[in-house]
Amino acid sequence: MERLGTKAETLERIYGKLNMANVLPQFTFTVAEWEQQRAEIIRRFSELEWNDDVIVRSSCQGEDTQDASMAGKFESVADVSGAEAFQNAVDKVVSSYGIADSNDQILVQPMLRNVKFSGVAFTLDPSTHGNYYIVNYDRTGDTTAVTSGTGESDCLYYHFKNTPTGSAPEELRQLLSALGELENFFGQDNLDVEFAVTKEDELYILQVRTLCMPQERVDRAWQAEELARIAEKVKLNNQPKPFLCGCKTAYSVMTDWNPAEMIGIRPKPLALSLYREIITDSVWAYQRDNYGYRNLRSFPLMVDFCGLPYIDVRVSFNSFIPAGLNEEISEKLADYYIEQLVQNPQKHDKAEFEIVFSCYTLDTPQRVRALAEHGFTAQETGQIIDALRDVTNHIIDYKNGLWRRDYHKIEILDQRYQEIMESNMSDAEKVYWLLEDCKRYGTLPFAGLARAAFIAVQMLKSFVTCGIFCDDDYDAFMGEADTVSSIMNRDREELSRAAFLKKYGHLRPGTYDITSLRYDEAPDLYFSNTREDGGAKAKISDVEEKRAAKFRLSLKQLNQLRDALQENGLTNDVLDIMDFMRHVIKGREYGKFIFTRNLSRAIQLISQMGDAMGISREDCSYIGIQTIYDLYVSTEDVKERFLASIQQGKKRYGMTQAITLPPVILDLKDVESFYYPDSEPNYITSLKVCGEMMVIDSIVDTNDVSGKVVMIESADPGYDWVFAHDIRGLITMYGGANSHMAIRAGELGIPAVIGVGAKRFEKYRDAEVVEIDALLKTVRILK
Repeated sequence: MERLGTKAETLERIYGKLNMANVLPQFTFTVAEWEQQRAEIIRRFSELEWNDDVIVRSSCQGEDTQDASMAGKFESVADVSGAEAFQNAVDKVVSSYGIADSNDQILVQPMLRNVKFSGVAFTLDPSTHGNYYIVNYDRTGDTTAVTSGTGESDCLYYHFKNTPTGSAPEELRQLLSALGELENFFGQDNLDVEFAVTKEDELYILQVRTLCMPQERVDRAWQAEELARIAEKVKLNNQPKPFLCGCKTAYSVMTDWNPAEMIGIRPKPLALSLYREIITDSVWAYQRDNYGYRNLRSFPLMVDFCGLPYIDVRVSFNSFIPAGLNEEISEKLADYYIEQLVQNPQKHDKAEFEIVFSCYTLDTPQRVRALAEHGFTAQETGQIIDALRDVTNHIIDYKNGLWRRDYHKIEILDQRYQEIMESNMSDAEKVYWLLEDCKRYGTLPFAGLARAAFIAVQMLKSFVTCGIFCDDDYDAFMGEADTVSSIMNRDREELSRAAFLKKYGHLRPGTYDITSLRYDEAPDLYFSNTREDGGAKAKISDVEEKRAAKFRLSLKQLNQLRDALQENGLTNDVLDIMDFMRHVIKGREYGKFIFTRNLSRAIQLISQMGDAMGISREDCSYIGIQTIYDLYVSTEDVKERFLASIQQGKKRYGMTQAITLPPVILDLKDVESFYYPDSEPNYITSLKVCGEMMVIDSIVDTNDVSGKVVMIESADPGYDWVFAHDIRGLITMYGGANSHMAIRAGELGIPAVIGVGAKRFEKYRDAEVVEIDALLKTVRILK
């Protein structure tokens, strides 16, 4: 069994000894030899058969060690031809070593031409320590595209090691076999391998080094058992089910209620269980049923695969079918929706915009024409249009629409909050009632207002599509939405710190995360420029100036809208529908603001309960919320119950951290072998901006945020504080066109790219300066 050495030594050790891959020949010498025998080395170089086109590479003693790879630290010079160019290239490589060791090496190899694709493969997941082969490759033919981050067509593929290579894409099967061969050759499973495949389908290994991983590996057998259970669950559910339309299902992290955005792809047990309890177990379905869609009560919307949250897409798509539509057409429609997702998985976070018909807007008759190409008759299409119109008129009714009642329910929650907090109930009882009230008077009406707001935005966009409004009209209308966030920015100027925190202190960047500090728990962290005696030093007016121009409805537009509404059978008149849109867009943000106070206080009480028993906030994040519900109806010892739940949660979360799944699961094969797909980002505004990048994980010195292009992975509403710091732009990994951050960016006129996906996010996070051009829909790394 061989050991890894320097870059040159390792390649020499595997030269001619691999069955599944080739290694290029090499000419290697030390720094000492170059300094003392330069002429001899040049002579020997000149005698090489392949010296007309070479690459001069670093092979330093401190490079590719067990403790640090030093990847990219030293120079390599490609496309070298001729003795003079060779000397210059060697000098450049040696110079990059700094104070070189005399035994440091220079590696010379022939340039590899006619490359079909190339990249980097890991034999363990460096982030989770899961037992995966991870292949990141680029099809441009540039062998440095992946390592340099310049590749535009790179692919990211995951393959669980126990899975037969035959299930992998044909172009990667030989590479996967070669990775296993290298693991056996060197007797270690943590390798970082650079490779290239030529147009003649010849595989070449360009480099092998240790993948430095300080933590322990995940038990492979344990991981295999978990993945097998997930695959079995997917298999069982991917067939017809009673009371559901559609012959199969799929799973997605962003199709409905966006768990990846709100709680992250690996939430701790408390966050996951809270999201289930107050939204995705039942509340979501009650709201859809109330608003005139199919009754999905008793169907959980979100499942978890070893702690990774996914939306059951069939359940979600069923819930967007109007209740008035007959069963035969409903079945056909559900199958159509799912098939569209199968064909276009990159649209999983835009399903309601680009796949599903969930409401009637002015352009609906044109949009539903696509159904004719998929076997729907004109009569069936007509019935779908009528059902969508009926449910939309029911929702948007200006006088009697449910959105008005939902507004009132939110106000009830505000009143009941005080009664609960002023009572002499125990902390566990208060948590229970805060969450129960949160469901009944918070997330349920919020879900209704959010549905109405979605329809409002879709209606507004249809005004643009039909040529009644232009894009500037749309931006102006959305920019005038006087939401909680807008008011909060003004309040920072006008209120004292105490008054400001009394009103907004319950907000936290991670709405469901107990380890994420509330605004009132760390005001200096989020608002370091807020004075004790009132007002903020920051010029909020700088942000306000980014708002779009004032919205004005011309007489011509009013008449066009009146005619269009009547022709389409929408019962509201123009002024009523415009007022409806203003109210529900504002109401959605208001409802979120109010219900999160109950949620945030409940989380804070759990933290305080733990603190009183010597249990840290971090440990409390592993508690399932059912623990609190059990304590409410029992006489169990609180500390014992907490500790037992924490122990169970930590054990389960250990595997959650090791499992990686794709954002969209279409069948059981996707569980163990999959490409990580590209996402189509949502570009907000039509503006262009250039600025320094600032990545926000959870806690950050906000002095650094102002004037930056901010990147946030899971941009839930608690991160709204960034808009108080005059940021130049925003990029998020997750989020849809209708998400909170998209709305806020549009409202403030801040160029934003919402939902870029994991691959682009990782690429952008290493940038120093980026340019966002929302009109051209591009993000360019400038530095």
